[in-house]
Amino acid sequence: MAVSNRKKIWIDLDNSPHVPFFKPIIEELNNRGYHVMLTARDCSQTCGLADLLNLSYKRIGKHYGKNKIIKLTGLIFRAFQLMPAVLKEKPVLALSHGSRSQLILASMLGKPSVLIGDYEHATMLPLAHPKWVIVPEVIPDNAIKLNKRSILKYPGIKEDVYVPNFEPDPSVINRLGLGEEDLIITIRPPAIEAHYHNPKSEQLFEAAVNYLGQRDNVRMVILPRYKKQEIWIKNMWQEMYSNRKIIIPDQVVDGLNLMWYSDLVISGGGTMNREAAALGVPVYSIFRGKIGAVDRYLANAGRLILLESIDDVKTKVVLEHWQRPESLDHGNNATLQSIVNSIIEIIEKS
Repeated sequence: MAVSNRKKIWIDLDNSPHVPFFKPIIEELNNRGYHVMLTARDCSQTCGLADLLNLSYKRIGKHYGKNKIIKLTGLIFRAFQLMPAVLKEKPVLALSHGSRSQLILASMLGKPSVLIGDYEHATMLPLAHPKWVIVPEVIPDNAIKLNKRSILKYPGIKEDVYVPNFEPDPSVINRLGLGEEDLIITIRPPAIEAHYHNPKSEQLFEAAVNYLGQRDNVRMVILPRYKKQEIWIKNMWQEMYSNRKIIIPDQVVDGLNLMWYSDLVISGGGTMNREAAALGVPVYSIFRGKIGAVDRYLANAGRLILLESIDDVKTKVVLEHWQRPESLDHGNNATLQSIVNSIIEIIEKS
């Protein structure tokens, strides 16, 4: 039986963190009788993670690098690449966690769009403004450049949508050849091709790797964002890579599992920092762009430590084994339910 267009929602996976975030949202929407049309951009580990989580999607478009003109051209080109699938499926709503190409196409087609976001300093394009936004309660309304009636809030942080469903699996550590005696540190380099990138993040990343590499029992699992970044890391620290002081996985790994079995996390990106905080793993941020309300909230609560200088790397990072609990506190699904309720509320208003 054909799915009613009134029940069809288009979700675009624009970057790696969107995959675990949207999986439970898709499942909940399906449970409530809605059908999801899923597209994914070939960027970072987005498609690899979607495959790992058994999501059915259409791979459309790619990442166009850091050059601003080429990046903008690529966003518009991808919008046109998405058009045939959208015109064929006729979804009632466009939904993403920051897909500019989706927002451009939704605007062109006059289709209602929803942006779920958790970083109020993200730059929006003139042709890519959503009709509604759904953001964490800790972000003030005046930080969002939309009419207040178009802003909906959810409790907690976006990682609370999927972390409560996480089940630890130690096989990830075995596959990487790590042992209990190792001090395991998961590191995510800065997003050097992102519009919000600050070169100071790279300086902190290099300082962290150099400092941690001096400890005998430290093993750094580094998760590059791009192939070019992977090659640079291997060349920059050839000896540490060859003696497996630095480990770069040769396939996509479950980030939550890796962090759960790590002793601490250092990341230049928001999502991995917040995932670690949600898990309770000690986490240090080397992100040096504008700090958002969510990270300020976590830092003030002592769940995230901001590294702001090279001296901070040496004085604030505590190198000791994390005494992880025997089991994870699964909490509740209030954040997931709130977001799905908001999506359905928007559909009913449209």
